[in-house]
Amino acid sequence: MANGANRDTGEDKVRKVKYRKAKASWNPAMQAIPVPGIRRMVNMASTMKDVIHLSIGQPDLPTPKHVIDAYIDALNAGQTGYTMDAGLPELLVALRDYYSKRYNRKLTRDNILVTSGATEAMYLAISATSAPGRQFIVTDPSFLLYAPLIRMNGGEVKFVPTRVENDHQLDPEEVIAAMGQRTFAIILNNPNNPTGAVYPRSTVEAILEECAYRGIQVYADEVYDHMIFDDEDFASVLSCSMDLDNIMCISSFSKTYSMAGLRVGWVIASQATIKYLRRYHMFTTSVANTPSQFAGVAALTADQQCVRDMVNIYRERRDKVVELVEQTPYLTGYKPGGAFFAFPDLPRHVDGSDLALRMLKETGVCVVPGDAFGEACTNAIRISFSTTCENLEAAFDRIIPWMAKQQF
Repeated sequence: MANGANRDTGEDKVRKVKYRKAKASWNPAMQAIPVPGIRRMVNMASTMKDVIHLSIGQPDLPTPKHVIDAYIDALNAGQTGYTMDAGLPELLVALRDYYSKRYNRKLTRDNILVTSGATEAMYLAISATSAPGRQFIVTDPSFLLYAPLIRMNGGEVKFVPTRVENDHQLDPEEVIAAMGQRTFAIILNNPNNPTGAVYPRSTVEAILEECAYRGIQVYADEVYDHMIFDDEDFASVLSCSMDLDNIMCISSFSKTYSMAGLRVGWVIASQATIKYLRRYHMFTTSVANTPSQFAGVAALTADQQCVRDMVNIYRERRDKVVELVEQTPYLTGYKPGGAFFAFPDLPRHVDGSDLALRMLKETGVCVVPGDAFGEACTNAIRISFSTTCENLEAAFDRIIPWMAKQQF
């Protein structure tokens, strides 16, 4: 409202003014982004006391001291400016040498792009290629980033389910049967989040061979590639593919070296692919964190005993979770081969989201409902064993009697 003078009497009167309500002009593609189930649970847990978290997907083990020292040394040396957009030259060399030796594949610096974590690497790969008419094959369940990014950019998602009775292994015949004329790419997350499944060489090679024949792109998310508990021969796409023409291999320091917050990842692909992604990268984050890249050099070039020690700890926790799930009424488990997740099933008719919320409220144990990861796994929950065996036992001391009281 506003005041105005009456021309006849000179008295003030109230003049009504209508103001337009401003509306945010969000891109309609934003509708493709769901409210993350993980964030919903964690937000609720933050308002409660005495919560045991089996929810967070980040390492709880300390970052190796030599990595921290390298970060601090970089800061003290004034290394706080931009690096080359492709990445710190010393890190590109370290990544080239490390992967060339590990997988017996000749790589050059031009095959690598350093990014702000594996998340940016996957964002670049998907958003630069997803488009109307292009279909992407994704496992169900899968990491929650893939499907929304594909849909945001007009692409179509075709899910291939994995099942607890098969230890959530991916059946290559089902993947091949799902391929059609509109199939543009497949996203292969190995070891898998949320299931912890590790796909054997025969599965990876069969999928890669068919994709090469059909000209289908393969985006391989291998951020848990060192967290292998039962099979020393990890089947990376870098060791299973004939060439890199249709391959993007994505990883990071986050899980292997407990460097999640330092935000350094990378893409390994053909030189032509890296050339295009590098240009796109310049208009997103520009460069990865500079001191973190120096820390990454130290991580790759130092003795790897710290990694082996971490894997041994996670293996012990994996075995403990398998044992505890077996003791829990209504949970159907299996033995995950990698990462730090288990994804047990509830009875088919049980809503995992409802159960997870009630479990949090009534026991103070926070897990993540299965529907955060796909459409065919609503009767599952994800359990993170990135916590101590003592915490795992304390959590299941609450979960087991609570589950026994449920009437499904």
